[in-house]
Amino acid sequence: MTATAMPTSPAPPAPTALCAGVTCGALRQLGRQPRVWVGGSILLVMLSLAVFAPWMAPHDPLEQDLLHMLTPPMWASGGDAAFPLGTDGLGRCVLSRAIYGARVALTVAVVAALGSMLLGSTLAMLGGYFGGVVDRGISYVVDLWMSFPPVVLSLILLVGLGTGVDKVILAVVLVDWTRFCRVIRADVLVTRRRDYVLAARLLGFSHLRTMLREVLPAVVPLMITLFSIEMGIAIVVEATLSFIGLSVPAQVTTWGQMLADARTDMQSAAWVMLVPVACIILTVLGCNLFGDGVRVALDPRLRLRSE
Repeated sequence: MTATAMPTSPAPPAPTALCAGVTCGALRQLGRQPRVWVGGSILLVMLSLAVFAPWMAPHDPLEQDLLHMLTPPMWASGGDAAFPLGTDGLGRCVLSRAIYGARVALTVAVVAALGSMLLGSTLAMLGGYFGGVVDRGISYVVDLWMSFPPVVLSLILLVGLGTGVDKVILAVVLVDWTRFCRVIRADVLVTRRRDYVLAARLLGFSHLRTMLREVLPAVVPLMITLFSIEMGIAIVVEATLSFIGLSVPAQVTTWGQMLADARTDMQSAAWVMLVPVACIILTVLGCNLFGDGVRVALDPRLRLRSE
């Protein structure tokens, strides 16, 4: 008698192959998202302007030319090619000031959003995962902190801390960490009840390993979306604070300072105000579009809907 070979089922794919397949699918979907391309292009342009400002700006942003006060843009009647977007009431180049203003805006946006995300997400993971007394204590602090109006709280912090980019970043982090904590906590509460999280605990995974390897990847897409939204909020907050003179010293150029300087000349020289407004709107739009597109690419549920 000849022994017949028993049919064998194919071996399951290795975890490395699964991760590689998910990553490739996410990257392919990332390339198909028009929002990623549009938002990423806007942010890349703004980042390039901020990094290479000394070489791209045609003039010193603080240099005053009293012979060219309120010069219109170069395509308008009376414009000068030396000042492509015109000058303000003190003869300063509007284009140069807008380019240098991107430095402060993007610095505050990235660092403040990152700090808010780290602080809020850490507390959200602890409260949502452990629940009980830990969750109630963190939720109480969040509710108490959110009872203060954000703008008023920012003003109080800056009055006590003083002016400076680092002070603005600290104020934004201390005000906006609650947004990450409240939203991500709700997602963690749902994720911790998933079967694979319970299975990880049954297999002997520690709490830290379970949170980092099982819970955190599930909430990363939401964190990216909140991070991009927070970048836009930080840009608006910095412009508001610099508009009222509580952000940075006078010798540092910001978009909010440009708006404050343009108040007296906005009737006769609209370009002085339109340029910083356009910079703020475009940058915030780029942050929101890029974050939405990345979330769709990384979240399997949203990716399946779009396919």
